Amino acid sequence: MKKTILLVDDEKDIREVLSISLADIGYEVYTAANGEEALRVFQKFKPAIVLVDIKIPGMDGIELLRKIKHINPDTEVIMITGHGEMDLAIKSLKHEATDFLTKPINDDTLQIALERAYARISMRKELMDSNKSWAMYDVLINELIQEDVMVIGLGHQILDINDTLLKKMGLKREEAVGRLCYEIIYNQDAPCFGENYYCPIKHIHETKQPAQVTHIRRDKDHKDRYYSVSFYPLFIEGEVVGAFELSKDITEDIKFQKIMMQQDKLASIGRLSAGVAHEINNPLTTILTSAMLIQEDIDPDNLIYQELETIANETLRCRKIVASLLDFARQTKPALKLYNINDIIIASIALTRKQAAFDDVTITHDLAEGITDVHVDKDQIQQAMINLIQNAVEATDSGGIVSVFTKPVDQTSLPWYYKKHFPPDEAVEITIKDTGTGITADIMDNIFDPFFTTKESGTGLGLAITHGIIERHAGYIGVQSEQGQGTTFTIRLPVDKGDQDGP
Repeated sequence: MKKTILLVDDEKDIREVLSISLADIGYEVYTAANGEEALRVFQKFKPAIVLVDIKIPGMDGIELLRKIKHINPDTEVIMITGHGEMDLAIKSLKHEATDFLTKPINDDTLQIALERAYARISMRKELMDSNKSWAMYDVLINELIQEDVMVIGLGHQILDINDTLLKKMGLKREEAVGRLCYEIIYNQDAPCFGENYYCPIKHIHETKQPAQVTHIRRDKDHKDRYYSVSFYPLFIEGEVVGAFELSKDITEDIKFQKIMMQQDKLASIGRLSAGVAHEINNPLTTILTSAMLIQEDIDPDNLIYQELETIANETLRCRKIVASLLDFARQTKPALKLYNINDIIIASIALTRKQAAFDDVTITHDLAEGITDVHVDKDQIQQAMINLIQNAVEATDSGGIVSVFTKPVDQTSLPWYYKKHFPPDEAVEITIKDTGTGITADIMDNIFDPFFTTKESGTGLGLAITHGIIERHAGYIGVQSEQGQGTTFTIRLPVDKGDQDGP
């Protein structure tokens, strides 16, 4: 049976290009330019998957998603988002979207999303078949399905739970079965409710139809985790007696989409910055030269001489900002050579120690011995280390400490979206930790944005440049911080990438 998909996008070029890509991997493709046309095509051909732009004329993508789910809740709907639409993408997940992709769409990412959608279709069929064949039930939830599974009664009591979820919670089956699901999962004394915790048990009982919601749960470190939760009605003699709950942690998927959006945004701003910087540089040179030439003909005690000195100094400050813009925009390919990362870090600490001492901040280091050499551009990595150490020193009060650590990390400790860069056991981790004031949650997502700064005299380019350097080394940079608890930056660099010297 041929796989069918409906593609909804108001841009003709995108429809044509994606149609070719989808046809090449075996899909029969139907297309629509707006929501109304999409509904007509959907009702006529009943495709298994719908790929829809979140912003289309008239009826928007989220409204179309809701109407399609109303017609057939089993349809897998994948949303296409643009820059700055992460809130809409998360909202679409709450309205039972299967997944979302960010423009420009990468063929590999598209294929992975489609494979996930068809895996859900296959799994749903297996779940429905399991109502008829209980002999396969135990194998299904404990071996075939590696995600969190619970069987829940209409009164919210846990009728069964799979080994995967028991292991995560550190419970035995007899400690979970019979208890209420909201007690076990959310540590609450009442059923879930509200936008982030909607419970579809009542809906399933009334409609006898599957449902999907997105819940936010707190992990053991009290961090928010996003879960896509699917509910399937459980029948006995035609009556709904409970629900089969399948939960998938999609937090890393959302992080990955944010990283991709950040990279695209930085590249766009970089190109703009390069053009602006070159245009500004020439008149700045003229202003600086003119001010200095006039100064040569004026007595240093003259008030005009002092005003010209101010002009010259401010012009030099502007040129420094322009130089930072060019550094950010240049995106120079690293000239990779084999270095011991500890040597680079020690040199970076030496260059920042005097400023730290002036601010009464101590820099310490604990560098792993025998750590594997890495192929890096020494100057670029040293620039990144100095940027991070200086930021840590400036964020730390007098008497505080900035600590730098290195260690090898293995495949199991890496996020899934990062593992593709490394074979097992081939990454080096650098941690820069301070005892400063920390970063508030409301600005955490902006710290790598160009021109974003909380310093009175900052250009807002240091972290953007650092992010670009690590990215060009096929690396990863992340940050953890709580206000009043200090900040920790983590960098991971690949090991043994071969001798790839740049030009």
